[in-house]
Amino acid sequence: MSLCWHLRLNYIYGMNRRNFVKKTTLASAGILLSGYTFGSTPRLGFPNVRIPRSERKFHSVAVEKLIREVRQSIGNKEIAWMFENCFPNTLDTTVDHTYNHGKVDTYVITGDIDAMWLRDSSAQVWPYLRLCNDDVYLKDLVKGVIKRQTHCILKDPYANAFYKDESKISEWHNDETAMKPGLHERKWEIDSLCYPIRLAHGYWKETGDTSAFDDEWLAAMRLVVKTFIEQQRWHDKGPYSFMRSSKYATDSIPMNGFGYPAKPNGMICSMFRPSDDATVYPYLVASNMFAVASLFQMLDIIFELKVDFNTKPVYQLIDEVNQGLREAKVKHPKFGNIYAYEINGFGSSNLMDDANVPSLLALPYLMPKMKDDEVYLNTRAFVLSENNPFFFKGSAGEGIGGPHVGADMIWPISIIMRGLTSTDDKEIALCLEMLQKSHAGTGFMHESFHKNDATKYSRPWFAWANTLFGEFVWKVYRERKHLLM
Repeated sequence: MSLCWHLRLNYIYGMNRRNFVKKTTLASAGILLSGYTFGSTPRLGFPNVRIPRSERKFHSVAVEKLIREVRQSIGNKEIAWMFENCFPNTLDTTVDHTYNHGKVDTYVITGDIDAMWLRDSSAQVWPYLRLCNDDVYLKDLVKGVIKRQTHCILKDPYANAFYKDESKISEWHNDETAMKPGLHERKWEIDSLCYPIRLAHGYWKETGDTSAFDDEWLAAMRLVVKTFIEQQRWHDKGPYSFMRSSKYATDSIPMNGFGYPAKPNGMICSMFRPSDDATVYPYLVASNMFAVASLFQMLDIIFELKVDFNTKPVYQLIDEVNQGLREAKVKHPKFGNIYAYEINGFGSSNLMDDANVPSLLALPYLMPKMKDDEVYLNTRAFVLSENNPFFFKGSAGEGIGGPHVGADMIWPISIIMRGLTSTDDKEIALCLEMLQKSHAGTGFMHESFHKNDATKYSRPWFAWANTLFGEFVWKVYRERKHLLM
């Protein structure tokens, strides 16, 4: 199957995410004081941990109807309780939905950071698309996200996170890059430009509404193509560089901020991963595949609009990235042909996977036709084994982590993604069981938890993981309801 058809984080949160021990000790104490024990039901049943309705940022009739249906229809009451807490978490706690000069505008924070990531905001509202036709206000909210993302891309296509306040100065204002007011962080990640296209395409396909795709949106799409071409680095290193004074190597880019050398092969250089960690080799494979898929989606919308848009560079970009992706397959002595996580065009490859999406594991989630790809299936076996240096397995669960929070920390997002991309009942049931046992009595997902003790977790408020868990449970409810009984 042709590849062309398959196809953050502020390192110091309010409570230092890299040095989470102090926070998790307090969190564990809170669990003990409330009468919880890990992996068990609270003594008096499932408490109401969802934010009170009067304090919620947004109310959706369609979302609440679905929550009631799932809660009443499945036998696993703990999963039902977790679904009720997690699925609406983005709407409850992170959205700022307004109308500016008669136009919808939706600013979406990640949770415990007052900044909007292009990636996270797209992923956070994605599961609500299926409900938009049943709730005009929810439809408006998602449209507002598309409009806000368009504005962000036009402000700076190389930035990954933005403030609503255009004058706000970031704590990272001393980074050696073209920082400006209104930017939270300026880490160049391919997926930051892919996710808004995926959301726009999904919104259009679900609702039939093209009103968000105005001249500003078209200008943003032209800028996406221009940025991707710049970062192919055919003739020079392009305009982007980044350095940060930090004790963490993954926070900065070597070689004067341009990264380690890469031999031009058509692929797009990404200086950072979806985790906001620096790449080792700049050709990030899953993100380049995502770019190809997103460019096809962009073309799909443009053809629907029947507007003046030069598509020749888009097709050329797709062809060139696909040519480069031929180098992404490597022969593994145990698993056969697999996709590398990163390559450099000189023959070097980095064999691993990271929990953040796009990842190698998540390829069929973003590009459904990949689910039958033989090389993907080999890669899946590799990344879910201890041959992947960031696959961790212990008494509390198993899953993929990454350098971002360190060794032995499993990200629930990786377990959720494993379940979302699986076709095997036993594997899906295992994922549900691990997620059910890893919430540490809180009723919510976290950024990561220790492989041997789920009460040691990072980020008690991480809306992407929460909403993605809801998406997973809803998918199982629709397709394999017996696993929830």
